[in-house]
Amino acid sequence: MSLIDQIKDAGIIGAGGAGFPTHAKLTSQAEYILMNGAECEPLLRVDQQLMNIYPDEIIKGFEMAGRQVGAKKAIIGIKGKHHDVIDKLNERIDALNVGDFVEVGILPDVYPAGDEQVLVYQLTGRVVPETGIPIMVGCVVMNSETALNVYKASQGIPVTEKYITVAGDVPTRVTVKVPVGTPVIDVLKLSGIEDFSDYAVIGGGPMMGPILPDINGYVTKKDKGFLILKKDHPLIVRKSVTPEQARRVNKATCEQCRMCTDMCPRYLLGHDMQPHKMMRVLNYGLTNDPEAYKIASLCCQCNMCELFACPAGLHPKMANLHFKGLLAEQGIKYKPEKTEFEPRKMRDYRLVPSKRLIARLGLKDFDQAAPMSDIAINPETIRIAMRQHVGAPASPVVTAGQQVQAGQMIAAVPEGALGAAMHTSINGTVSEVTADYIEIRRN
Repeated sequence: MSLIDQIKDAGIIGAGGAGFPTHAKLTSQAEYILMNGAECEPLLRVDQQLMNIYPDEIIKGFEMAGRQVGAKKAIIGIKGKHHDVIDKLNERIDALNVGDFVEVGILPDVYPAGDEQVLVYQLTGRVVPETGIPIMVGCVVMNSETALNVYKASQGIPVTEKYITVAGDVPTRVTVKVPVGTPVIDVLKLSGIEDFSDYAVIGGGPMMGPILPDINGYVTKKDKGFLILKKDHPLIVRKSVTPEQARRVNKATCEQCRMCTDMCPRYLLGHDMQPHKMMRVLNYGLTNDPEAYKIASLCCQCNMCELFACPAGLHPKMANLHFKGLLAEQGIKYKPEKTEFEPRKMRDYRLVPSKRLIARLGLKDFDQAAPMSDIAINPETIRIAMRQHVGAPASPVVTAGQQVQAGQMIAAVPEGALGAAMHTSINGTVSEVTADYIEIRRN
């Protein structure tokens, strides 16, 4: 079986972000393959620990993926502050005799170093075009957990487990490995909190992660962390603002200082994303002129404009999303006017240090270690969502009442579609099969 088929059968998707199926990404031919080990979202601790605990497996999986796409160089992107991990990676690269192909690339400790377009520029000096993806400049990007899963797939092991950091305003901060489909509440209770009535939970990092509307969901393959904060924490209050509230405040208060644009990571790469112009269009009610707001398509939703740059605490990202929605409703797609881009001259002076961002978010007291724990979570019931990835939902291949074993495929990629297979993470009995999920009860 080819590596691509092994990866497809294992159900590997991007272990963070949108969850793009890895087998489809690795069908491209690229000059570089890049590992995103930046983990630039504050308080998350998964990737840095995985690279320290499983360096050989991650390096081997990364090398396999690089050879698959025909890359001339495989670069592991990691922040320079992780000295011990960098030393470990360099030592194992030499021991595995892959130093002519795999190398470590040092990233600055800034946000958003993990944005894939920022990562591509930092490691190769190339700028991905507007609305483009890394392959357009000869690059393929994956993160460290995905590389680990590629190695496991080569050994016939599918994706049934997920590494997650639990952090925030909690007694215990921890990083754990849990079965995919585990009830989220079981993971949250590892924090030492039992009653969450006074808390809100952010799914993912504090910058891009949304507040979970319901903590009674189930872990997916692309979950990376859960950040638990008191409901009155300023970050939770900010993230709780509705789109309508944001539009009212934006229209009443924006003074067009353009700080949102000057600090925008995509603008600094040379793209035409200018949030202050979207605020202006909103203020003047120019919603009937798509030409005035078509650049909203370029927003990567990193939240730099909204949670750091704006001196008045306004909501430029929400303005961008409002206009992106209008463009989608009208079927209008942004068409770049050029194909080559250069970073703006002031870029190096406008990078935001992680520590400064953490302080601005009010998270300084919670910026502590979340060590990897071997604590075992053994859920009695799991639910495997059929829509955990980019593309078509998986198609169930089991029926209610059927006995299944951990690692068994329970849903396949639809014929001819982009998608990812699903596997059960426990031994048990299929108790329910729907178009949205498969529920399994432990035997």
